[in-house]
Amino acid sequence: MRILVAEDERLLADAVATGLRHYGFAVDVCYDGDAAAERVTVHAYDVVILDRDLPKIHGDEVCRLIIARNTETRVLMLTAAASIRDRVDGLGLGADDYLTKPFAFAELTARVQALYRRARPAVPPVLDAAGVVLDPARRHVTRDGRLLALSPKEFAVLEILMRGTGTVIGPEELLEKAWDEHTDPFTNAVRMAVMTLRRKLGNPPLIHTVPGAGYRFGT
Repeated sequence: MRILVAEDERLLADAVATGLRHYGFAVDVCYDGDAAAERVTVHAYDVVILDRDLPKIHGDEVCRLIIARNTETRVLMLTAAASIRDRVDGLGLGADDYLTKPFAFAELTARVQALYRRARPAVPPVLDAAGVVLDPARRHVTRDGRLLALSPKEFAVLEILMRGTGTVIGPEELLEKAWDEHTDPFTNAVRMAVMTLRRKLGNPPLIHTVPGAGYRFGT
């Protein structure tokens, strides 16, 4: 999942980003509306966590920009204003969800995951294919009942490949969805993650290289 955190309270923004990265999500951070507006026109985010009271360009305008682009991006709006009127106004702008500050990080994560599920065709909450069972909520993966100890990036790559249901996923798409904007586009991070993931999954191989195209999960 690719996420943008747009929040002018830097400590809060950085803490949220760090927590989400622990779950294996690719997270970009910005601290004002100008930067947020630029990022959402450049990157295809799955979820934008958007502070409503951003400086420079107000969060309401950033939300309108996202909606006007007619993408699958979901918006979770954050605000210190807790009145019903404020929540109604925020949702009326086109935001998909609304969370008031202060909030529990566990609730934020659950809402982000729910928005991601809504942004894509319906899939089971637990992925089960070729003997591999992946539970995104519990961060738990087994193959034929054997628990696999995966790094956050390995988990993210495996989830993307399994959600592809046998289609070929290019390395650029994996880099876009599982790493943040500070990653060198010429890095071999994807290849290394796939290599270690194959080793941990064991035999027979389940991740297949399609020359010149990318990777496919399946038997």
